[in-house]
Amino acid sequence: MEEKLIERLESAVARLEALSLRSGGVAVSGGDDSAATDPSIVAFDDFIGTFFGRVSSAADKIGGQVLEVTKILEQALNVQKELLIKIKQTRKPDLAGLAEFIKPLNEVIMKANAMTEGRRSDFFNHLKAAADSLTALAWIAYTGKDCGMSMPIAHVEESWQMAEFYSNKILVQYRSKDPNHVEWAKALKDLYLPGLRDYVKSHYPLGPVWSTTGKATASAPSKAPAPPPPPPASLFSSESSQPSSSKPKEGMAAVFQEISSGKSVTTGLKKVTDDMKTKNRADRTGVVAVAEKGGRAGASSFSKAGPPKLELQMGRKWVVENQIGKKNLVIDDCDAKQSVYIFGCKDSVLQIQGKVNNITIDKCTKMGVVFMDVVAACEIVNCNGVEVQCQGSAPTISVDNTGGCQLYLSKDSLGASITTAKSSEINVLVPGAEPGGDLAEHALPQQFIHAFKDGQFETTPVSHSGG
Repeated sequence: MEEKLIERLESAVARLEALSLRSGGVAVSGGDDSAATDPSIVAFDDFIGTFFGRVSSAADKIGGQVLEVTKILEQALNVQKELLIKIKQTRKPDLAGLAEFIKPLNEVIMKANAMTEGRRSDFFNHLKAAADSLTALAWIAYTGKDCGMSMPIAHVEESWQMAEFYSNKILVQYRSKDPNHVEWAKALKDLYLPGLRDYVKSHYPLGPVWSTTGKATASAPSKAPAPPPPPPASLFSSESSQPSSSKPKEGMAAVFQEISSGKSVTTGLKKVTDDMKTKNRADRTGVVAVAEKGGRAGASSFSKAGPPKLELQMGRKWVVENQIGKKNLVIDDCDAKQSVYIFGCKDSVLQIQGKVNNITIDKCTKMGVVFMDVVAACEIVNCNGVEVQCQGSAPTISVDNTGGCQLYLSKDSLGASITTAKSSEINVLVPGAEPGGDLAEHALPQQFIHAFKDGQFETTPVSHSGG
């Protein structure tokens, strides 16, 4: 009983702190106090007080990077309030002026994205959930149906879908471990759905309402106009993606075949002849393009700094870092309580000979990993052109922000749950129906068709080559 009372008191205090922003939390230049007391601004304070207090209270109990990224989230909400007040005092700007106007919000979003870069922390899912969710605040940049973005309500919902992938991971990871993390993830979702969505729906369903008599917005210097706020930096890259996996393999595939000679799942792969290629088949349509022009940042940003590592730390975690061009890496002394973290490796092959708890492959390029059994999950994050072979069992395989991934499954791992997000060219090869038969290759959909029928949207995958 006392614990529930304390929680209610903490929630009330957090709400009062958020509501105190009305009296002086946002400094606005221009001196028009009536804008700060507008019903839509007062409603924004109510929205923060109702929903953000729970997020902040849970973050205080967790501390560390979760508290730090939550403070950045609070800063972003305060910046949005300031911009909403300024909108009521400012005439609608042109594109360059709009970019300069929302630059403060963009800077806070980029600050949150910066926390997700570099070596993956223990709270990576929290950081990604918060950083990806902040793109929902960009609804304020909506200027009309031809501006290139969804309408405000839809934009908020779509932005949360990006963050929900990581939020769900938090719920699964801490469901039976720490209720504070579960509360933080649930409160973060409520902040956007229904919180921000309902606020936008009530006050700005068609976008911001600019002043018709206010001052003009200063545009950025013509020699270097500021760009509109981009999506998270991890969506971009300076390299193009790897060629489609339906083309003939060499190099890495040959290494896999040599590693698994005898009972290898790669034995018997056929060469793709001209009549088998999708472009020459009349029965295939809707072929997915090889890759976007920009590619992905995380896919190519393997670490060149630091010495190579292959070591067991604290008796619990195998660390494999900065291995370049090593085709004979082996971990043979492992057990089911240990995890394996592979970071910043390129053009290398690692064999894990035994059962481990978890495998994470982070920011690797042209990397091959062969393992026997995994207790929890095999995670592939921010990679490019990787090949992963499971020779035993794996309950879960997740692929996130990766371009070009070949998964080789054994008969024991066919029941694995495969989750993908923001990834392209994901192909899964499974054993044939007959012993010793050819492998069957399946391309996981990366494009979908959404059609509105009978009062709801129906979603179907686009046909893919190699399926």
